[in-house]
Amino acid sequence: MKVGIVGIGLIGGSFAVDLRKEYRNVFLVGFDISPENQERALELGLIDKKGEASDWSSLDLVIVTVPVDAMLKVLPNVLDQISDDCLVMDAGSTKRQICEAVAGHPKRRNFLACHPIAGTEFSGPTAAHQGLYEGTTMIICEVEKTAFKLQERGMELINKVGMRVRYMNPEAHDKHIAYVSHLSHISSFMLGKTVIDKEENERDIFDLAGSGFESTVRLAKSSPDMWAPIFEQNKDNVLETLKEYIANLRDFKEKMEEGDFKSVYEQMLNTNRIKEILKGIPLTKTTK
Repeated sequence: MKVGIVGIGLIGGSFAVDLRKEYRNVFLVGFDISPENQERALELGLIDKKGEASDWSSLDLVIVTVPVDAMLKVLPNVLDQISDDCLVMDAGSTKRQICEAVAGHPKRRNFLACHPIAGTEFSGPTAAHQGLYEGTTMIICEVEKTAFKLQERGMELINKVGMRVRYMNPEAHDKHIAYVSHLSHISSFMLGKTVIDKEENERDIFDLAGSGFESTVRLAKSSPDMWAPIFEQNKDNVLETLKEYIANLRDFKEKMEEGDFKSVYEQMLNTNRIKEILKGIPLTKTTK
């Protein structure tokens, strides 16, 4: 199987590592806007060759893992060049605009709209590693618009790298992902900004930051090149989540100002239920 990876960073590179492990005869071709990334990916063994225009027609599978703003141009261009039997999958963290960008394309049937719920705060070819996708979720949108035999090829790959599948429409995806992913990144970025703004002595941050701060601010290390376009494409949903988040922060602040620490305690106690949610345990709503 000949596979093209478009964007050889953490996401694309980790797919490459898993593909090489799971498929004995895979040949990996790397496309990237950065020649340095291509060269590094070749050195690391993530790819077998740097992609050229002549490679497109011979590919069986293409995985596109570029930032979502670039995706709107790159994805139609990829579909223009592939053969009729090639499957194209993306990894975009937004789905509505991406699906709209290829809705009328003659090779729409070749495209499987995907979002792997996996990642770290690191980027680039050196961040790629085996097992990134093991036990995680792959969201698939508009599966009915993909040719069935190509769906099967995509599902085989998804199963081999250890992912479970969740089907959603693009609008629902963007709404829900704003809460569970996009808001958490904004929170992390703004926590980091607040501390940097107030703690002028960087040594104090280094010496006093505990594991709680480090884990909460971890996502602030993520690439702005990737995340700013995500916030832009999902602006309406992100603004709605921010509205609710800010209201909760304001309420928490007011309770502290009023000395109502019983309510502060109850809010934190009720929020502890997130532990059960993340373990997949069904909840019954309770109050104390």
